[in-house]
Amino acid sequence: MLLTVLICTHDRAPLLHKVLESLNAALRPEEGVELLVIANNCSDETHDLLDDYVQDPAGRIPMRWLAEPQAGKSYALNFGLPHVRTPLLAFVDDDHRVDQNFLVSICRAAADFPDSALFCGRILPDWDGREPAWVHEAGPYRIYPLPVPRFDQGDTGCDLTAERAVPGGGNLFLRTEWVRRIGGFATDMGSSGHDLGGAEDLDWVLRAMGLGARLRYVPEVVQYHYVDTSRLTLDYLMRKAYKRTASIIRLHPESHTGSIPRYLYRKIVTYGFKAALSLRTDRRRYYLVRTAAALGEAAGHIGLRRARPAPGQLSGSDKCSD
Repeated sequence: MLLTVLICTHDRAPLLHKVLESLNAALRPEEGVELLVIANNCSDETHDLLDDYVQDPAGRIPMRWLAEPQAGKSYALNFGLPHVRTPLLAFVDDDHRVDQNFLVSICRAAADFPDSALFCGRILPDWDGREPAWVHEAGPYRIYPLPVPRFDQGDTGCDLTAERAVPGGGNLFLRTEWVRRIGGFATDMGSSGHDLGGAEDLDWVLRAMGLGARLRYVPEVVQYHYVDTSRLTLDYLMRKAYKRTASIIRLHPESHTGSIPRYLYRKIVTYGFKAALSLRTDRRRYYLVRTAAALGEAAGHIGLRRARPAPGQLSGSDKCSD
């Protein structure tokens, strides 16, 4: 086997079934692929689905699955990493589906760029026409980022730096030997269940780059993110903006004092005032979301007053086999 696809899942059996179907529909590299699924504190039919898959593979990609009872994506990732037994490791979220060339493109990129340690591809929203029209607006009051992950640096491959773009973990792959150097995902930054927080993947990538890992963007490696239309509401947009900015502030604690900067007070008041006086729906929505984001930024600064725990530890063995 050359490649392991690691999926952490929590109570999303229908979506997990779809991502497994898309992986099995993808072209497979001759070197071999296996799936490793970590069921994180699941209480739905996830265990049954995974048992059925293992007991009746029927020509599908071989799978191993393990249960991690400690709720939280970082705990699931740290539990799964020591069980990777292949030279390449790819992360796929349980609410994604992969492109037909996903697996072969990963293996081709690893061979074509031997000096790169980390790689990332594109994440595109899996629009199906049920989404509200405003999500496609490109004017001055467009909502960014949408509560649907997207990472797209264009059609041309390139090396990425922290200054240009930092990908999340949804479409990341790497040489497994680097896992030992990077360590585990920070458990205080990861999401738990399906909550709105989480910057553990950005933190992990930044730590890898800080250790000298070269990051290559490979546009041919494509995943599509499921669009939950129930999240495309003003209430959700505001809560997501708040938690996202609070998490991002915590990525760089060395650059913050732990107190709220004065400019943030001005930003909060300005955005809130503009939202209150806006008669147009798109303008009001925009400024309410920006107000929530600014409040989250303030909360992030306050949170830095507390000591930051060390990065998460890998469960079980501290070695990942090549």
